[in-house]
Amino acid sequence: MRDEPPATDIKPPDNRSMRPIRVLVAKPGLDGHDRGAKVVAAALRDAGMEVVYTGLHQTPEMIASAAIQEDVDVVGLSLLSGAHMTLFPRVRDLLHAEARDDILITGGGIIPKEDMDELRRAGIGRLFGPGTPTTELVEYIRGWFAERERQEA
Repeated sequence: MRDEPPATDIKPPDNRSMRPIRVLVAKPGLDGHDRGAKVVAAALRDAGMEVVYTGLHQTPEMIASAAIQEDVDVVGLSLLSGAHMTLFPRVRDLLHAEARDDILITGGGIIPKEDMDELRRAGIGRLFGPGTPTTELVEYIRGWFAERERQEA
């Protein structure tokens, strides 16, 4: 007769923590250079996240609408145009107007440090400059998501 292993207090994982993180990657404005956004989208996908890439020339309204329709956790904006002080807050305001302030807004591009700091104070997540390893972005999003899940539990 075999002895059965003792019962444990291990609970099955919560389904929310098992689902992939959903990220919308967008190129707002008139900037036509999307190589960086495509590299980021591929890195996030390779890290196991579900990625929706909206393509070029998106308006803040189109981005917010897609984020809500796709039920994403994160919106990542890629900007090289210099319009970051307008576009990041506009997307944030549109999401908040729809009671979706639970969505992280992050991104990157050519953004001066002082503007990054000001956007951060305005409720935008961490922003990343050219040359940042994609692993930093992946770990930032994973850390943010894990913290949000802990707070909701």
